[in-house]
Amino acid sequence: MPELSISSDQVAFLIEKARQFDAKDIVSDPDSGSNGADDDMIDVLEDNGGDPVLREIDGFIAALTEDEQIDLVALMRLGRGDGTIEEWDELRREAADGRNGHTARYLLGEPLLGDMLAEGLDAFGIDWTSERTTPVI
Repeated sequence: MPELSISSDQVAFLIEKARQFDAKDIVSDPDSGSNGADDDMIDVLEDNGGDPVLREIDGFIAALTEDEQIDLVALMRLGRGDGTIEEWDELRREAADGRNGHTARYLLGEPLLGDMLAEGLDAFGIDWTSERTTPVI
């Protein structure tokens, strides 16, 4: 079984944050001047570009080492079905070859990123649900 450079703790945190981000919807009322109680808090679920979850994910990924970012991309691709655990070295090599400094943007462009990361951990036999889901500061 190959080893991950990124901890399951870090991946679990990203799974939860990615699922929060995936729950966002397009802006339906861009000129809303009402307070949240008046519009049933709908604006909270809209992606308006200033999303704190997006900034948190971006900052978290940017703080990872190069090897951790490569593993994260390879893990997403594993969970997406681009290869098997036996092909981990190739998935990781492809992730390293495609590295361009925009890892967070690339990953966040994938619908269901959290689910793919969870599937990737499952392929490693790692139960992420029992791990800590907040980053260690």
